[in-house]
Amino acid sequence: MFFIDASRKFAEGKNQNKLRDEDIQKIVATWRARQDVPKYAHLATPAELKDNDYNLNIPLYVDTFEEEAPIDLKKVRDEIARLELDLTSTRDSLRKSLEELGVPF
Repeated sequence: MFFIDASRKFAEGKNQNKLRDEDIQKIVATWRARQDVPKYAHLATPAELKDNDYNLNIPLYVDTFEEEAPIDLKKVRDEIARLELDLTSTRDSLRKSLEELGVPF
């Protein structure tokens, strides 16, 4: 059985997404070639189907998982500290301006 996961290849529409001509051409070309394409298509063997209890759910055969970039926690922590300093400075400035206008803060 040949599986194609074309779920990421489309043009977003207002109420419904649409396949573009190039998306359809890629699906057809992939189907005709019947070759594995990483993260897009897989020709499953009967043994694979049996191992998956004949479940035809595409993600069982076509792995589209994308590894996310690691988060630099030190950089995030530094950015939070910078933002907190900016917030403190902004609050102080606002407090001074309101005091000059006679408005309690």
